[in-house]
Parts: sequence; C-alpha cells; structure tokens
Amino acid sequence: MILHVKEAKYLHDYVIWLCFNDGAEGEVNLSNELEGEIFSPLKDIQKFRSFKVDPILGTIVWENGADLAPEFLYENMKILA
Repeated sequence: MILHVKEAKYLHDYVIWLCFNDGAEGEVNLSNELEGEIFSPLKDIQKFRSFKVDPILGTIVWENGADLAPEFLYENMKILA
C-alpha cells in the first residue's frame, strides 16, 4: 500500500498529529528534523504551524517548498493507543 497523509493537525511545539490512509494515526515530533536550507526557516514556530496536507503529494507541505515523505512521517510517528 502506498502511504498518504489524509489529515494533519498542529498540536504543540514541533509536534503534529497525523492520520494516514491505512487508518494509522499518531504524533510525530519534528523538532530534530529542522536542519538545512529548506527546513531551517521552519524553526520559526509560526512558519512551522502553517503546513497543509497536499492531496496530490499525500503529505504535509509548507509554503517555502519544504515537505517530508509520508513514509518518513509514518516511521517516526508515535502511534496513539
């Protein structure tokens, strides 16, 4: 199955709640992933919070062009019981 992010909500700090097309949902903390030219601007919490779910890419994206593979998000997600 090809993974796609169906829903995403900002929770706090650099933590996002995600729901995938296979029904899995949980939280991912991206505080350690904001390095490099494209991700460093997202250390500004207002910019970080401005993500959207791109239905074509099937993942979260930011206005500056940053995005993360849904597989990466899934692997790093803390599953909610």
